Amino acid sequence: MKVQYALFLLPMWGCVTTGTFDKMKADYEEQLSQRNAKVTAQEQELQKRQRHEQDLQVALDAEKETSKDLQSRIAKLEGDKATMLKDKSSLQAAVGEMTAALAELQRRKAEADARIAEFKNVLDKFKSLIDAGKLKVKIVDGRMVVVLASDVLFNSGSANLSKDGKAAIAEVGQLLASIPTRKFQVEGHTDNVPIATAQYPSNWELAAARAINVLKTMVDAGMPIDRISAASFGDSKPAAANDSAEGKAANRRIEIIIVPDLSTLPGFDELNRIQKK
Repeated sequence: MKVQYALFLLPMWGCVTTGTFDKMKADYEEQLSQRNAKVTAQEQELQKRQRHEQDLQVALDAEKETSKDLQSRIAKLEGDKATMLKDKSSLQAAVGEMTAALAELQRRKAEADARIAEFKNVLDKFKSLIDAGKLKVKIVDGRMVVVLASDVLFNSGSANLSKDGKAAIAEVGQLLASIPTRKFQVEGHTDNVPIATAQYPSNWELAAARAINVLKTMVDAGMPIDRISAASFGDSKPAAANDSAEGKAANRRIEIIIVPDLSTLPGFDELNRIQKK
């Protein structure tokens, strides 16, 4: 807004000359022009500041939106980080389980390889007797078993070893004794033909006497007494049907079990802890 000034001329015409009046008028107009220019400059400066303030407000609003967007991104990244940490923990747990499972599989494979090697070793030890048809080596119920036909070892109805039977059992005992740390159980088996004598009232007694005599012969051949035992099964565990001569012959047998090492079985340590409580 421009400033306007009114010049009032006093009725003093006789006191002010024309030149003085013009000069005074020019001075007033100059002052008026300067003041109007100053006001115009101030108004322009004010408008400039208002525009600057408007620009700053726009920039501030933009920064607020940017800040809001960044905060949203930060929240998302924190969520992603939490998820990743959780997934990492789960992954580490899964890796731990897989590592443990792999170690267990490797342990079992090592045990299986050891059993295979031991079985091959037994086969090698008994190769000559196997080739001669005097015995067989089998895996029965997960156990290594040396099987000898009792007809080769004993006369019918008798528990006394024949001369050839004693020689065969002594050789078997020596070979088994050379297998370190293993224990053995001699098991006597018969066919289902009943026996009822004063010495052997049933097949249980006959099978037991035969197993004990085999045990004693193996001990005499060098088997440590703390690594061998005897058991009788009579005719309760036939290897074949008793409906033929061949089946009955297969059932009349001595089985020498190579007792498994139970300490290698899964859960053995836990069983030991339980029984000690």
